[in-house]
Amino acid sequence: MKVKKNLTDWLSGQKEAIDRLLEERLPTENDLAAGIHEAMRYSVFAGGKRLRPLLVLECCRACGGDPAGAADAACAIECVHTYSLIHDDLPAMDDDELRRGKPTSHKVFGEAIAILAGDALLTFAFELLTSEGSARSARLAGELAKAAGTMGMIGGQVLDITEEPREEPGDRVRSIHRMKTAALLRCACRMGAICAGSLEEKLEALTSYGLNLGLAFQIVDDILDVTSTPEELGKATQKDLAAGKLTYPGVFGTDQAALEARKHVETAIESLVVFGTEADNLRALAGYVADRKN
Repeated sequence: MKVKKNLTDWLSGQKEAIDRLLEERLPTENDLAAGIHEAMRYSVFAGGKRLRPLLVLECCRACGGDPAGAADAACAIECVHTYSLIHDDLPAMDDDELRRGKPTSHKVFGEAIAILAGDALLTFAFELLTSEGSARSARLAGELAKAAGTMGMIGGQVLDITEEPREEPGDRVRSIHRMKTAALLRCACRMGAICAGSLEEKLEALTSYGLNLGLAFQIVDDILDVTSTPEELGKATQKDLAAGKLTYPGVFGTDQAALEARKHVETAIESLVVFGTEADNLRALAGYVADRKN
């Protein structure tokens, strides 16, 4: 599936709408501790595709819910995603100077404020989710905590920066991708379904969709790191290769990695068989992930 101009326009419009939701919710620079709020906003509004919040809203819509009721969940997952990027870029981790074509948080605000900005975004996400104090909000908080914790994103990051020579490289890189990236996209889809009060059949279908979409997204990311320029990606390229980290192209080769990404996209789309046309946007998003260039 090729990305058509109307899909590109739709994605741009959705990004603008999500930016407005974030703008309404994030603390302003005029509040107390304005410096930390400036740092939080700097990274949140430094760009990005808004894929995770978009998945929350679209999965809610596909399950017959009102996306307006999923707005806090959408903003919460973007705050967690942004926190993870701030911390990934720190000198103790990937030591990156650019993110989305702009200086990383620690280059602008210093390491201490960057760490605290990430911490603040993480805690603010759960403030957003639990503000109504309902059973649904508690369930959403639990979903996000699990996806972001040691069995998800953080655990994947640990696998990414540590060595385990006894583990077969192919198995390890799959574990890294499943935990570090796919867990949060899977969570976005589940949160959207939960916001809609979805039946179990559709929740499980979107769970499979999100997992496979996340795996495809990270494999394509690995491929772009090898085949693109820093100008195209807005960040340094081939650093993982230079650092000896496990990536799909490094373990399986670029061609095989591309085939694996396509298989995951196909599986993601097949997972939506229980839906009708209400999931067409999700099907189009899967094609976009497979064909993206940055």
